[in-house]
Amino acid sequence: MITIDDFAKLELKVGKVVSCEAHPNADKLLVLKVDIGEGQPRQAVAGLRPWYEPQSLVGRSVVFLANLEPAVLRGVESQGMLLAASDGKIVSVVGPDADVKVGAKVR
Repeated sequence: MITIDDFAKLELKVGKVVSCEAHPNADKLLVLKVDIGEGQPRQAVAGLRPWYEPQSLVGRSVVFLANLEPAVLRGVESQGMLLAASDGKIVSVVGPDADVKVGAKVR
């Protein structure tokens, strides 16, 4: 269990995927650029390749964890994380069901 104060530490924002390509050094990873309203898109590495063709994510609105410490995954820096749901067989990227402004806070 976490407290509401713990949850408040997460900076979740609506983002729009502006580009997506296969990771050059990993079969299961994609490298995405996501606009979260900061002027420059953030780069994120996500384990979505088995479920998504890169072009199918371009233009899609997503929920993005913006204050995750950057990490290098197979030689590529990731500056945040896309949220996704999984039941063990299917993975689905989480996003708003309405046209919400890029950078809007998710609460």
